[in-house]
Amino acid sequence: MPVIELDNLSKWYGEVIGLNNVTSAIDHGITGLLGANGAGKSTLMSLAMGQLRPSKGSIRVLGQRVWDRPGVLSQIGYCPEGDPFWPNLTGYRFVLFLAKASGLRGSAAVKAARYAIELTGMTEHAGRAIRGYSKGMRQRIKIAQTLVHRPKLLILDEPFTGTDPVARHELGNLLRDLVKEGVDILISSHVLHEVEALTKQILLIDHGRIVAQGDLQAVRRTMRDRPHAIRVRVDQPRRLAADLATLDIVAGLRVSSSDTLTIETPWPERVYDLLPNLILDRKLSVREIAAADESLEAVFDYLTQREG
Repeated sequence: MPVIELDNLSKWYGEVIGLNNVTSAIDHGITGLLGANGAGKSTLMSLAMGQLRPSKGSIRVLGQRVWDRPGVLSQIGYCPEGDPFWPNLTGYRFVLFLAKASGLRGSAAVKAARYAIELTGMTEHAGRAIRGYSKGMRQRIKIAQTLVHRPKLLILDEPFTGTDPVARHELGNLLRDLVKEGVDILISSHVLHEVEALTKQILLIDHGRIVAQGDLQAVRRTMRDRPHAIRVRVDQPRRLAADLATLDIVAGLRVSSSDTLTIETPWPERVYDLLPNLILDRKLSVREIAAADESLEAVFDYLTQREG
């Protein structure tokens, strides 16, 4: 059963369309929800949490409809992009309040709050007022309240904003560990390399429509109308370029430094097959052969430009 199912789902605000007739299924694990501001990410997350009612179609989360269904919502943990704090509260009191709001009582709420705070590395600062927290500390305590009731699904909106590299690394490890324990995660972010470090499963939204979904490399392989770029670091890039220039499978060549050649081709598999023999025949010294444009950022830029 998919974690989230969208069936001809649309949401509009007067004449403004948030989502436009979207059908999709989001599988288990970590899925990166990507898109520019106004693309429809926030609308999708709000629909998944039952904060909005679909204008058309349906959405199911964990196999159930979510609008006006408290039982389903209790299985979802949400980390908003903004800061929903009472600034005079301590981090501990904030998380404890959310534990109680989720239905935990007495010692169970206290234990859950302390454990969630410990998971996010905030135990040392839990007794301080939130108004004195740095942005990174605020993000950590928000994630703690997301986890306090042990949800089955996490919906995280820009969870790494303002965190330093150490915090991002630690939170990334925490999310991976949660997935191993059976928790599913939908993470929205505009920092593409952070998503790519966590997962290859993406859902890309642009102008209210899904323009790509699935494994990043599989998505890239479907982009046949744009040549793939292959980067070769070799001691004589111009000599290798001269050999490749005669081949009809090569769409373009670019020598960008004394040891780097970029090959553009609609048929990357064929070029990869040819390169070893060419390199051996010319007795060249190679340091690297790699895809130059299979990054999430390259795919994101290409698809949003094409759809726009």
